[in-house]
Amino acid sequence: MRNTVKSCISGILALTLLLTAAIVAHGSDDVDISGIIADTAEYIRATITSPMEGQVGGDWAVIGLMRSGAAVPDKYIRGYYDRVAGRLEGVDGVLSPGKNSEYSRVVIAMAAIGADPRDAGGYDLLEPLMDYDTTLLQGVNGPIFALIALSCAGLGDEPVARRYIEAIVSRQLPDGGYAISGTISDPDTTAMAVTALARHRSQVDVTASIDRAVERLSKLQRESGGYTSYSSTNSESVSQAIIALCSLGIPISDSRFIKNGNSLLDNLLTYYIQGRGFEHEAGYGTNMMATEQALCALAALRRARNGANALYDMSDAPDLPPETPKDGLDGKHPDISVPDAVLPDVTFSDAGGHVSEPEIIALSKRGIINGYPGGVFMPDGKITRAEFAAVIVRALGLLRNGDKTVTFKDVPATSWFCDYAYSAYGYGIILGKGAEIFDPEGLIDRQEAAVMVFRAAALCGLTQPLDETAVRNILSQFTDYRTVASWAAEELAFCYYTGILGDEAIEIKPTQKILRCEAAEMVYMMLRNTQLI
Repeated sequence: MRNTVKSCISGILALTLLLTAAIVAHGSDDVDISGIIADTAEYIRATITSPMEGQVGGDWAVIGLMRSGAAVPDKYIRGYYDRVAGRLEGVDGVLSPGKNSEYSRVVIAMAAIGADPRDAGGYDLLEPLMDYDTTLLQGVNGPIFALIALSCAGLGDEPVARRYIEAIVSRQLPDGGYAISGTISDPDTTAMAVTALARHRSQVDVTASIDRAVERLSKLQRESGGYTSYSSTNSESVSQAIIALCSLGIPISDSRFIKNGNSLLDNLLTYYIQGRGFEHEAGYGTNMMATEQALCALAALRRARNGANALYDMSDAPDLPPETPKDGLDGKHPDISVPDAVLPDVTFSDAGGHVSEPEIIALSKRGIINGYPGGVFMPDGKITRAEFAAVIVRALGLLRNGDKTVTFKDVPATSWFCDYAYSAYGYGIILGKGAEIFDPEGLIDRQEAAVMVFRAAALCGLTQPLDETAVRNILSQFTDYRTVASWAAEELAFCYYTGILGDEAIEIKPTQKILRCEAAEMVYMMLRNTQLI
């Protein structure tokens, strides 16, 4: 009976969305977008189960969800905060040495969830934005996002904010718009500049700049109601234009933004795929960045219609939910049970002062990783496949008799690692190296370790959608990214993206054998990111 009712409800929702889409085609400003917002928000929540710091699948997803009024569980919000705090701790507060928009984006998200960006896990995310010169290294993009972030944090009247306003105004192009580079404006940057300046439009020079930019934004609009940016007719440009108009209180039915009977909303919804978010370009399928930006745009529009705060006016943000028990993510495997830290404090003579000492001690107190006789840990020693499998199995409490449907000739029943090997295999964490070969004494390299941790994280409910472009963008920051095996590319990108692997070095060294200290760091960060410790 329950399934029947659920099916009926789903059918009604589907019919409602189809009818909504039909109404949208007539270009009205009073189209009910509530169903599309709810559907998009649910898609994002279901796809991005564990949001964290990052341009896609993280901060913007959280911003869109929080500002759209979607029902977001406290655990989801607090989990995002905790993962950002863990990421900051892992990089000692340095998200980027010279790209301050990384801080701006996280500041906006922190403000959206009601957290203090001046104390995010003990780190001041606003401090880098006070560095005017470094912020300007990104061209006009730097001050645009810095100004939005400072305004979100209630610091829009600070002297440095005024300098950013002047920097944006001074970079307006002769055609009235803005661009990341070149002398011809693009709609995205023009719209974002308008959004940044909107809260300061009472100033004469700012008002004139906004008026020229809005006029340019109107001229750039195509007959379809949308935009083409850098040869791409895409939805993100439309989303940014909607956010800009809403920030100024201009209705999307304004005659300047109706082309051939098509409004910005009409055009945006041509990219909508029911139950799967939004496309970047028509016909290319769901794109997460496009979906996140579309949700932000729809949230801005509904807020404007309801007379609520603008998208980036966070004075109505809720309080940050209190810290929640570390009982894992929704969707974790029911067999997972992390050991408590009940063992006496352990010290290793060769780990004291080591950069990985906190992670080593945290795991050893849970019996996840062990040292050697004589009170040593050998942090810079290598680790075998059997040892690494044992560490992960212990970390997740998955030690069983194991899946014996496959027999490994090199895993004796009397060996210490027998049950660990078969348990790791049974849960899909590690596979053999050929027919009936486990290779327990083989040393594990970085890309092999990344694959194992990736699979373990998935068991814990931590998944992250990374398409081919995202994988390439993440790995290409390293000089040797072309040496990564195709079977490990997504897994390595996942580990870097989630902070399981640090990205401070300039090389990945995918085939280099990992050290015991590195193994401890990876497993610890996986447990932390999955809210298990």
